[in-house]
Amino acid sequence: MKKTNNNNMIIETSHANTPTWKDLQVHSVLPEQLLPLKEIVRNLWWTWNEEAKALFEVMDPAVWEESDKNPVILLQSLTKERGEEIIKDEYLMSRLQIVYSKFNEYMSEKPTNGRPSIAYFSMEYGMTHVLKIYSGGLGVLAGDYLKEASDSNVNMTAVGFLYRFGYFTQWLALDGQQIARYEAQNFGNLPITMVRNDDGTPFVHEVEFPGRNVKAHVWKVAVGRINLYLMDTDVESNSDEDRSITHKLYGGDWENRMKQEYLLGIGGMQLLEKMGIEKDIYHMNEGHAALINAERLSYYINEKGLSFNQAKEVVRASSLYTVHTPVPAGHDLFEEDMISRYLGNFANKLGISWQQLMDMGRENPGTNERFSMSVFALNTAQEANGVSLLHGRVSRSMFQPVWKGYFPEELHVGHVTNGIHLPTWSSSTIKSIFNNHFSDTFYSDQSNLDIWSKIHDVADEEVWKLRMILKKRLVDYIRYEFKEGWLKNQADPRRLMTVLDGVNPDALIIGFGRRFATYKRAHLLFTDLDRLAKIVNNPDRPVQFIFTGKAHPADGGGQNLIKQIIEISRRPEFLGKIIFLENYDMRLAKRLVSGVDVWLNTPTRPLEASGTSGMKAAMNGVLNLSVLDGWWYEGHRDGAGWSLTDERDYEDQEFQDSFDASTIYSLIENEIAPLYFDQDENGCAHGWVKYVKNSLAEIAPIYTTKRMIDDYFSKFYNVLAKRSKLIVKNDFAKAKEIAAWKEDMVANWDKFEVLKVDYDCEQHANKKGVKNGLCGQVVIDKKDMKGDLGVECVVVQYDSSTNKAEFLDSYDFDLVKEEGSKLYFEMHESLHNPGLHQYALRVYPKNADLPHRMDFAYIRWIH
Repeated sequence: MKKTNNNNMIIETSHANTPTWKDLQVHSVLPEQLLPLKEIVRNLWWTWNEEAKALFEVMDPAVWEESDKNPVILLQSLTKERGEEIIKDEYLMSRLQIVYSKFNEYMSEKPTNGRPSIAYFSMEYGMTHVLKIYSGGLGVLAGDYLKEASDSNVNMTAVGFLYRFGYFTQWLALDGQQIARYEAQNFGNLPITMVRNDDGTPFVHEVEFPGRNVKAHVWKVAVGRINLYLMDTDVESNSDEDRSITHKLYGGDWENRMKQEYLLGIGGMQLLEKMGIEKDIYHMNEGHAALINAERLSYYINEKGLSFNQAKEVVRASSLYTVHTPVPAGHDLFEEDMISRYLGNFANKLGISWQQLMDMGRENPGTNERFSMSVFALNTAQEANGVSLLHGRVSRSMFQPVWKGYFPEELHVGHVTNGIHLPTWSSSTIKSIFNNHFSDTFYSDQSNLDIWSKIHDVADEEVWKLRMILKKRLVDYIRYEFKEGWLKNQADPRRLMTVLDGVNPDALIIGFGRRFATYKRAHLLFTDLDRLAKIVNNPDRPVQFIFTGKAHPADGGGQNLIKQIIEISRRPEFLGKIIFLENYDMRLAKRLVSGVDVWLNTPTRPLEASGTSGMKAAMNGVLNLSVLDGWWYEGHRDGAGWSLTDERDYEDQEFQDSFDASTIYSLIENEIAPLYFDQDENGCAHGWVKYVKNSLAEIAPIYTTKRMIDDYFSKFYNVLAKRSKLIVKNDFAKAKEIAAWKEDMVANWDKFEVLKVDYDCEQHANKKGVKNGLCGQVVIDKKDMKGDLGVECVVVQYDSSTNKAEFLDSYDFDLVKEEGSKLYFEMHESLHNPGLHQYALRVYPKNADLPHRMDFAYIRWIH
């Protein structure tokens, strides 16, 4: 109502503006006796310590569940009354002291002497569902690797991003359409600590971007003994565009991706420099981190006074690039104008031309190709590796164009097969077997097959019982956790009850959980719905399938696949027999890989670089049914799981899919289900348990991050560290020497002259007694060239119809005489492979100080 005074002024009876609400977090104040809890929850050591997690749960079971098992929120919510109750509870306090003592004992161990120190860079890390800075396998692998580095006493520091929204939370609409929701993380509720200056103010890391400085807060995540530093640009003094750099993982356009990779590489290295952290080896986990070497080159040039070529020797000698992508299309490529916007000043910093800088990211220098972060990483790192045996081969073929004149089989690109962190992914139930039947040294000696072989001494009934316990827990989890979501998505609540009642712990349960990219072929199982219906509705051998996974928000094909599976699952014959669980994360993954009976994996070969979910399943006594791709190509053992052939029967992918689907159906019908349901009067399937034991004894030990990190040291870190010390010794003397040698080689490469090539093999064979062989003489005048040359004969199987040559072998000529600038080479080699072969000769630079031929891949074919 309005009132009017004598001056005819209208006075509003109500007037208020809109308030701006700000967060005010009121935390509980812990009594002194409970302060150790604060120290424990701020270190992710608790994520792989069963006693710590059990302690959190009993402190306040209701809050533990309500907080999604987040111990930080648990402590913040602890009431004064409950705190006093805990202090008076002698049993609880004794448990706290035990856990705290173990934590302190663990943390007091120092890094192992004699091992190189490592700086590790990754776009994502998956260590706990509480900290949402991961999307899938790449991040979980990185998180597992940090945990293992801690357990193995490695001197390592890691760098990444703290995402405000992280990766999306998956919701499913009534029609099965995926809805991606980005939910902001409250950093105050996370097990992280802001890095601060000595005066207590936040440490602000400023990174020079085009036309401005971008500011980032820095947060420390304690992963056991390892520190992970996360940059966060959601700072008020940044522009809205720059604040969003670290909002979403793999979100935004290519410009934002460029910003992220610039910040991770350039900003990440500058962060370590500001914090005074220097390591022996710099490890790029995928091409996202490639620009660390642009910054490192700049440092050695502008701070240490080296030339570009000298600096490159130093940087390469201490760099490792790990590729996780099996196809060229999966690598980040940026247009030249975008590279120019962000790296435009780097050519001057490095003392090279713009064209030379761009060419460092091109397979074909001198062209207009886009800039590849992967190629840049390869050109600035001495070593590179794929993440499985098969992926190593695929990567050599994929990267061959970078080193023209060499065949994929000759490349230096190696492999370290991924692994999983055993204490994280083994359920508490399966750990009881480890603790009761394996030796005390088990966790520190996880690759010891003799220890794992003790599983054969465990009674079948005990193994079967533990497997059934895990299965029942999965079923209970599904019924409890997903009831609310299913009510939301079911038009008919009665259908929900049918689904819940249909989840049968007595059925053979097969799980499928992974990113819903089309090459993963989640649709394969639904190729023949009539046959599938018979399998799931078999009254004597019932089978159920559980699917879960997210499709990238931009991947319409993957989203449609999810929708298709949900639609099929609602058909009467599949209701309760085929189930899709939404929002696949680390918590759900652990339930699935420990609770199902069989883990299914059906990628299009060879598009699975490694895959680790099957390893997690194997670690829990779950059997694998998979295409022979990724890790399973080398991991499969007869009598310990099942495989689809690695041979391609049809060029047409649709025909191949039908064939593979039929193979899966047949395996389930004729081998897997009969083996599972061949149970004795007590319900124990002894034949099945034999497979489980074989899997645990022969497969599980090989696919831990303990084996993985040991491989990285033996294959790469130690090799790099040894050579790097040589390169930097005596004020970079060797780096300068090698750079000068290469510069001379480049200047004179086109000047050396081939004076003689003699293939009179019959004449030489008679002299040397060589038959069925290669013989010859080569004379080269190297003119003013100071360095040495090598000559070799390359033998191939050449197919003129396709103009392709299959590499068979190479044979070096012996340098038998030098006269001035003239070099005389001879070769007498017997060949053992019968058949018609082709050969050609090539000349290459020769220097014992090079780590491998790809380090300086100059080639001249001669006739």
